[in-house]
Amino acid sequence: MAEFLRVASVAEIPDPGKLLVDVDGELVALFHVEGRFYAIDDVCTHDGGPLVDGELSGYKIACPRHGAKFDIRTGAALTMPAVRPTRAHEVKVENDGLWVRLGTDVGQPGRAADFQSYAPTNTKVFPPAVAPTASPSGAGTAIPSVAATVTPATPATPSAIGAASEDAVREWLKSVIDPELFVNIVDLGLIYGVTLSPAADAPEKQHVAIDMTMTSPACPAGPQLIADTKRAVGSREGIAAVEVRIVMDPPWTPDRMTDAARDQLGIF
Repeated sequence: MAEFLRVASVAEIPDPGKLLVDVDGELVALFHVEGRFYAIDDVCTHDGGPLVDGELSGYKIACPRHGAKFDIRTGAALTMPAVRPTRAHEVKVENDGLWVRLGTDVGQPGRAADFQSYAPTNTKVFPPAVAPTASPSGAGTAIPSVAATVTPATPATPSAIGAASEDAVREWLKSVIDPELFVNIVDLGLIYGVTLSPAADAPEKQHVAIDMTMTSPACPAGPQLIADTKRAVGSREGIAAVEVRIVMDPPWTPDRMTDAARDQLGIF
């Protein structure tokens, strides 16, 4: 187990206040709120932003890049676009000094109960288990498969939606799901614009240009989302080509999400 290391004096941090410290080569955000001290990694788990530069409000720190909020007591991710907690550390006061012991996990001893209390609600919900049923032969108990209990959504077809249009393209794009948030890219607000024009080499078909953003410039899911976007539209009848143009201005914020996305992620 890591040892406690002295990182600052009590007088260095006002109440409320924050301070960036180095703990055995790792950057840690140290907080002083209502007479107590807390420490978490100075890393937003959404895109690596420095949390200590964000706005501190009560026990919440907001990443200055995209507004994701974390609980300084536990490291739990509280709001979009972050969905994973950041690491929390133990802090003690001794001889007017602040000592920090690096944690190995957000579920470290002494913090598990707190983490459960402040855990984010934006996690994927899986269907409930189905009780076993007797087999027709009576020879035993049959365990239903997941496929038997979950009815997959039927992809919309061009004939069901109509001819290619901006509205139709946006509807097709709802089949593209962010792999981290499990919400479609339309409801997330990632689609800034859709333009259709006759294809140069096939005038009877459409060239579709999609202006699309990411939740952060370094979004790890970016390549997958671009590829899925091209497939979702390019596979439709009457589409000759799909161009995806990445736009970062204006930058994405959680305000662009639809009410449906907020409900799905538990954001009220």
